[in-house]
Amino acid sequence: MRILLVLVISLVLGSCSSQVKESKIEQQRNSSGATSTVKKRVKPEFNGQYYFVQGEDGPVIVVNKKYPLSADFAPGEDPIAGVAFEDLIKDMESKGFQVSHDYSGYRSYGQQKTLYEAYVARDGQEAADRYSARPGYSEHQTGLTFDVKDVSGQLLEEKEASQWLLDHAAEYGFVVRYPKGKEEVTGYMPESWHLRYIGREAQQISSKGLTLEEYYGFEGGDYADERIFEKEK
Repeated sequence: MRILLVLVISLVLGSCSSQVKESKIEQQRNSSGATSTVKKRVKPEFNGQYYFVQGEDGPVIVVNKKYPLSADFAPGEDPIAGVAFEDLIKDMESKGFQVSHDYSGYRSYGQQKTLYEAYVARDGQEAADRYSARPGYSEHQTGLTFDVKDVSGQLLEEKEASQWLLDHAAEYGFVVRYPKGKEEVTGYMPESWHLRYIGREAQQISSKGLTLEEYYGFEGGDYADERIFEKEK
């Protein structure tokens, strides 16, 4: 009789434990939708000049602190992205936002090297790495990235305009690449002005509130080591 009672108790406890685990999983799914929207980890392919993953409309260039570009990759500004950006700026102007047609767009490897080294000299490498990419690691080198400026020539930080970009940039094919609360994922502090052109898939990415790392499933975060690559050559 005692053995039978022990077996019954064990079965009941096992059932309860299973239900608790299932409940926790369901809560995690419902809390942010991350279980159903964040893709499994993938490793980008490398074609000799840049890393990429497959998007719905073709290859998507991957650039972050884990995946650099070749130093000789110099595509210039992407013309399709450039037209989309001009359309976005015109529409922002029509809505009363004080934005400029002047912007920070394509940068070569050499230009990024000069800029990054100036920031390191001014603020130190640790601080510079939070807001500026090392040469070869900048999205600006792809020709697909645009920094929005206000009419005074400063990077756009005005609250309402920044929120408009979060809400509507995807309609023009862009994502806000470095949103708030995602520094551990992207490797950079928030930049409300930094737009990356993706194309039609940008709307899916934006609607789910994900970074490119989270949406496509590739690794993000900080550099793999502490070297300043160019200075070692």
